[in-house]
Amino acid sequence: MEANAKPTSVSRSIKTMLVFPGETNYHGTMFGGHLMKYIDEICVIAAMRHCGRRVVTASTDSLDFMSPVRMGEAVELEAFVTWTRRTSMEVYCIVRAENLETGERRTTVTCFNTFVAVDENGKPAEVPAVIPETDVERRLHESAPERYEMRKKRRETSFFT
Repeated sequence: MEANAKPTSVSRSIKTMLVFPGETNYHGTMFGGHLMKYIDEICVIAAMRHCGRRVVTASTDSLDFMSPVRMGEAVELEAFVTWTRRTSMEVYCIVRAENLETGERRTTVTCFNTFVAVDENGKPAEVPAVIPETDVERRLHESAPERYEMRKKRRETSFFT
């Protein structure tokens, strides 16, 4: 294991907030774009906690909306680094909604984002390896190389390259 490797718990970041009318559409559910912004923000924090540097978003993939977040519910975003390469980090994010009156909690979104650490000149910078600590973290870590290859293939077959 790499000498400066860090456990997943170092990067784990959680944000909880209420969903207000200004964040909802005419269905009374949270705008997907608002939620995507919050996902990017919490994932940036997780990535920066892991590497101790500024980061840039390289990709967002597997953004799966499973159920809506309704006005008046609490929304909780949890993110942590699952895997690293030389300068990049894969960050997993899970979003849960909670009806604060009934206590019902449900997963609403899961996704993976990739970030690249950058130095003071904006050039890619090396990042430490990650040490998974739980069974879920180990499964995500073990399956990350396959997701990396899928992202790489997607970039190679992009219409705009």
